[in-house]
Amino acid sequence: MNNGSCVRLRPEYRNHVWSYDFVHCRTDDGKAFRTLNILDEHSRECLAIKVKRKLNSSDVIDALTDLFILRGAPSFIRSDNGPEFVAQAVRDWITAVGAKTAFIEPGSPWENGYCESFNGRMRDELLNGEIFYSLREAQILIEQWRKHYNTKRPHSALGYRPPAPETITPMETSPIMH
Repeated sequence: MNNGSCVRLRPEYRNHVWSYDFVHCRTDDGKAFRTLNILDEHSRECLAIKVKRKLNSSDVIDALTDLFILRGAPSFIRSDNGPEFVAQAVRDWITAVGAKTAFIEPGSPWENGYCESFNGRMRDELLNGEIFYSLREAQILIEQWRKHYNTKRPHSALGYRPPAPETITPMETSPIMH
């Protein structure tokens, strides 16, 4: 729009709009690693966090393939204009499975607000407080945090409920005999 604002695609239901982004971190030895964070914007559920030393467009396609098999394809996938997301192979693959890309304007991270908010929480609640001694340790701890984030951590936007609470079935008990 003329005033610099944008009309933003709003998520209306689960699997409507997913967003993804990278977060950079380091292990204790100073070696860099990246996380690919994929979210469902409507439910606020973190669908996956892929952790590797280097992540490229093939890794993006692999992560999305796994999720599409489990959950079906979303209507839209929102991202910034990083080379891993705008790569022709990624765009062609997303189109082939029936989804559409929703790229944000360059230099406008607020247009990917759900993912940016998640990335900040992940940094504040996990990455800034942990020392990862190996990539494997980072993968394990980050996956544990993701499960906690989805199943136990309250979210103000969801009425202080988690996005994907664990279902607990009560144990069947026999009547107490007197």
